[in-house]
Amino acid sequence: MTTIEQEPLYPQLPVGQEVIFVVSNNTIVATQTNVRFIADVYISDTTAISPTTTTVPTATFKTTPNNAGVGIFDFRQVVENYVSADNMAANNSEYKGTLTTDDTPHPIHLIDKFSINKKGARWLTIQFKTQYIDANGDTQIDTPQNSVDYQIFNGYLKYTDELDIFNNDFGYSLGIFNLSSSSDRFLTNAPKTQYANLEDYGTVAFLAPNDNLEYIQLIYRDSSGSQIGTEDVDKDFANGAYANLGSQISNRLLYLGCFPANLQNWSSTFNALVSPVDQISGGSIELRAFNVSNTAISKTYTINVNCPDTKGFESIRLCWLNQWGAWDYYTFTKKSVRSISTKGSTYEQLAGTWNEAAYRVDSYKGGKKAFRVNATEKIQMNTDFVSESENVMFEELINSPEVYILDGYQTDGTFSALNQYVIPTRLTTSSFTRKTVANDKLIQYTFEVEKSKTLRTQSI
Repeated sequence: MTTIEQEPLYPQLPVGQEVIFVVSNNTIVATQTNVRFIADVYISDTTAISPTTTTVPTATFKTTPNNAGVGIFDFRQVVENYVSADNMAANNSEYKGTLTTDDTPHPIHLIDKFSINKKGARWLTIQFKTQYIDANGDTQIDTPQNSVDYQIFNGYLKYTDELDIFNNDFGYSLGIFNLSSSSDRFLTNAPKTQYANLEDYGTVAFLAPNDNLEYIQLIYRDSSGSQIGTEDVDKDFANGAYANLGSQISNRLLYLGCFPANLQNWSSTFNALVSPVDQISGGSIELRAFNVSNTAISKTYTINVNCPDTKGFESIRLCWLNQWGAWDYYTFTKKSVRSISTKGSTYEQLAGTWNEAAYRVDSYKGGKKAFRVNATEKIQMNTDFVSESENVMFEELINSPEVYILDGYQTDGTFSALNQYVIPTRLTTSSFTRKTVANDKLIQYTFEVEKSKTLRTQSI
């Protein structure tokens, strides 16, 4: 019988790591010829698959026994192709009270309350078999062995992340993200205290391998730190999450819209603090997860709401894919510089008219003309003075494959496609020097992005 000798230590796997399996079949390897170890890989975006003789695998791989008589597989390059960033909210979430459906899609950053994941997580199950040629020359397959069901998601491990090892099985424990104690975290390496403008959108994400989470508590404070409001956002189907955890992988990774603009979308409590008198600017929003027993199961995260800028600087909010496959945000509130570069093609135009009854001297004709002009916009932006705790977040910004400019709260047209909110960009800043108080006293960073889409103007 095929035996799994080594496998990932934990059932939750960020795909950006070595996903190693070692299998053996000592009897077959020692007595038969043309031995191959076969791995049928099953990846599901719904419920975990229990392989049978009729189940069609996502992919099949084979390897020969090495000098130790075992087969070694690394599935990293396979599984990382089946998860990706959640850019759009899942159906049943809401934006300004409008239900998200296939016909009314909404960006994930704009959600009112909760959203399950669409692409960020998948089930992984692998069935291992041993193939060989028997004494009669026939191909035979020995009794298969199934792996446990793994929950894979769109994260990666850094070389400095500490791994655990037990009986040769190794892995990174994600227990701190599973929302079961007051010290657990959301899916971010950003500091617990963040800053946002009143018009800024944003989400937090968290793993949900169990059904511990009952609600997220929001506490609103004014500039003096006094509590001026509170409300609970229940994790249920009506709020964009789910009714029962079940075995759906989409329920294992959730998002919550919790920044000021998200709350303006739906919360009458929060909107009463914004108008007619702005009580929340200069204050904060505190959020924390609780279970059904009203026991805290996460750290407290604080979003400080910036006061309106009096110097006239344009605020630019970036969002980017972080290490754990969720989204981080930062609003650049200091000096920013926009520059536009153009590139076009030219041609020589004849003067006058040559295809009419009489020749006319039209002054606008003739000479070197632009056939088409394509424009690209770059934005250089500066942070405020920041603390060392934000260094890791900015390092992940430099390394992120997806970076966007996120526009703020606004009044939408009746049939708006909401295309103006999320603007794809490319970070052109290619290096990052980590600053410290000891070395640099005050810490401030400058980044530059280039809008990904080229503006194509009229052609002649």
